[in-house]
Amino acid sequence: MLVNNAGQGVYGLFKDTEVQRELEIIDLNIASTVILTKHFTKQMIARNYGKILNLASIASKTPGPWQSVYHGTKAFVYSFSEAIRHELKDNNITVTALLPGATDTDFFNKADMQRSTIVQDKSSLAHTADVAKDGYEALMSGKDKIISGFKNKAMIGMSNILPDTAVAAMMDKQQKPADQQSDSKT
Repeated sequence: MLVNNAGQGVYGLFKDTEVQRELEIIDLNIASTVILTKHFTKQMIARNYGKILNLASIASKTPGPWQSVYHGTKAFVYSFSEAIRHELKDNNITVTALLPGATDTDFFNKADMQRSTIVQDKSSLAHTADVAKDGYEALMSGKDKIISGFKNKAMIGMSNILPDTAVAAMMDKQQKPADQQSDSKT
């Protein structure tokens, strides 16, 4: 069993963030997932059995103002998971993508996101144990993906029918610094 859980982000408008930090995030969120998956997949194929859980995030399904690079890397992880799941289906190997929303971890501190609206409302953050349980149960039952949490399922459902511009505006409102919310007309 392999769990690819590493992930970091950087908070801010793309025009203001540091490209070197973004390249490091791309390296961690994408390259490490590919490298580890390649290594362990070969062993799983030799055994004709294995399970892979990739932490994708609901960010993989939505445009991400204030976290554009993070959302892009998670879109890669989700697409990658779906592709290799299909490729490995005849090898008794399952690949599950876990798509949680904002979760009460140190992610926001490391991404310097303490000012974001979603972090300011601590009640909106999922509990890590709930997210881990959802991922584990989906992995063990062989599901292709699991969106953790009812609110996240509803949001992704809405994002599937709304235009991307409307979803980007919705995400902007969640991510924008709380002290800038009154300046916004979206």
